[in-house]
Amino acid sequence: MHTPFPVAALQMGSNPAGTAATLAAILACEAEIAASGARLVVLPEALLGGYPKGETFGAQLGFRTPEGRARFAEYHAAAVTLDGPEIAALAGLSARTGATLVVGIIERAGASLFCTAVFITPEAGLIAHHRKLKPTAIERLIWAEGDGSTMPVVETPAGKLIAAICWENQMPLFRAAMYAKGPDIWCAPTVDDRDIWRATMRHIANEGRQFVISACQSQPAPQTPIANWPAGRPLIAGGSLIIGPLGDILAGPLGPEPGLLTAEIDLASLPGARFDLDVSGHYARPDLFTLHVDERPRINVSPRRHED
Repeated sequence: MHTPFPVAALQMGSNPAGTAATLAAILACEAEIAASGARLVVLPEALLGGYPKGETFGAQLGFRTPEGRARFAEYHAAAVTLDGPEIAALAGLSARTGATLVVGIIERAGASLFCTAVFITPEAGLIAHHRKLKPTAIERLIWAEGDGSTMPVVETPAGKLIAAICWENQMPLFRAAMYAKGPDIWCAPTVDDRDIWRATMRHIANEGRQFVISACQSQPAPQTPIANWPAGRPLIAGGSLIIGPLGDILAGPLGPEPGLLTAEIDLASLPGARFDLDVSGHYARPDLFTLHVDERPRINVSPRRHED
């Protein structure tokens, strides 16, 4: 039998001083997380490793500059690995606060970078990760694409979780595939601070009949001017929010400042919410529509040795 419990979105931005400073800022929220009693905390997209909004990496169609290559090398070095000390530190935070964490990172895998969400539980630490399937626009210059092998539904003390990163939430077939996994809570790490994003989040909560936690970065106006960016405008203006399974806003949206946004949710309300709409169940038409999802890992080299 489910009983209500608190969940949270931790709105903050990547520290310009680097990954170590960002990690320190996350860990500094330990007392606040513990005091909230949150069983689940969702953190923004690309928080560890950074979202370099406005950066060009010296790329123009047909050529790249040495300065841009050097800038990418710095960004690559700031990324984290799944077995690295940053993830271990987050696992410690989870264990001490009792909160499952869903955290946006820039994952380094060889020479490639992925925009990834990691799932960390108090009992087991890192238990799963999801790599963003389709980086948006110029993000494709710096991030590789995930494949179907990292699309988990994760069983945690807070319920069944999935992660959909930023504009993945606007991929209808991805949503359909994830709805079929039966999540209780849809975690949406993002850097999209627009009002239309909040409408998207409300739609997904109502369509999937699950709770949605959207955690957005918060970054102040840049001190160095960025081409085509209005002076004095926050680089990322927050807007984190928590939504119920009928699309009702339970908490937020936050303004542009960092903060821990909390709301109490009750998983026992989900069957009633799905009484009249279950898009993977009684409201589906499998006689007309089917979706085939390939969840095999995709690698380009698979050595095979001849056995005598």
